[in-house]
Formats: sequence, C-alpha cells, structure tokens
Amino acid sequence: MAEILVAYATKSGSTREIAEVVAEQIRHSAHEVTVLDAAEVRSVEPYKAVVLGSALYLGRWRREAVKLLRRNEKLLARKPVWLFHSGPVGPQQVPQRAPRQVREIAARIGAEEPVTFGGRLTRETAAGFLAKRMARTGAAGDFRDWDEIRLWAYVISERLVAAR
Repeated sequence: MAEILVAYATKSGSTREIAEVVAEQIRHSAHEVTVLDAAEVRSVEPYKAVVLGSALYLGRWRREAVKLLRRNEKLLARKPVWLFHSGPVGPQQVPQRAPRQVREIAARIGAEEPVTFGGRLTRETAAGFLAKRMARTGAAGDFRDWDEIRLWAYVISERLVAAR
C-alpha cells in the first residue's frame, strides 16, 4: 500500500488530471502515492497523509469528496491533509471558498482551507444549461495553471519529507 493517498472527485476529468500531476510531483520526493477516485476510497487508515480534491460547481464540492471527508473525519484528524478544488473558468478567475460544510470539516481535522485551481470548460465537456451557456459565451478553455499546481504539490512533498 502506498503511503500517500491523492483522491479526487470530478465530473469531466479535469480534477482527476490535477490529482495525477499532484501525485507525480509528490513521487519525485520518493513517496509512494496512490491516486483514486474519491468514490473508491473506503478508508484512509492505511495512508500516512491524504490530498483530496474536488471539482467545484456552483459553490459545491462533488458529493463523493464530501462523503470521503465525513466518513473518515476521525482518521483524517490524525494525519496531514491537504485539500484543493478546481472550477473557476474564464479570464477573470477569482479564488473561491469551499462550501461551509467542507470548511468546517477542514477546521475539525486540522487542514487548511482548500486551495483553488482554475478549471477547464470545453463545449464537449460542458454539461447542464449553465455550463453550456458559459462555454458559448467566452468562458471556455483550460484555465489550470500547471506551474502553480506543481508548486503546491512540491510544498506538500517537502512537508512530508520533513515529517519523516
């Protein structure tokens, strides 16, 4: 079993891709990393640390990510945990706060509030009226900043090395 879990909840794959880049960066520090869909995680007990990310739609995290937090809250309180969400699109992205319930769980387990990464919206992946409308009106594109994501993951890997 790997020592670090990077879990994600995604709708169109963009958050999974971020999770994979985070895991890749952490592996560079000689950590074993497992990447899983949050819906597949039954327990975080076997892991030394957890990174969890969710797509953010209309100010909400994906249900499977919130379930993972709730179901494992006591175990997560005893481990290093980092949270992120992705979703803001368009040229004028503004970092978005996590939903209240996620912020409350993060506070109880000792994790910082989730960091915000830009999202990706294409006409092909746009689902729902609002997303389709946004894709048609100029918000379409890939707004993920890979350097920012890798830097955040690098900081995590350095903290994990220091904690060894």
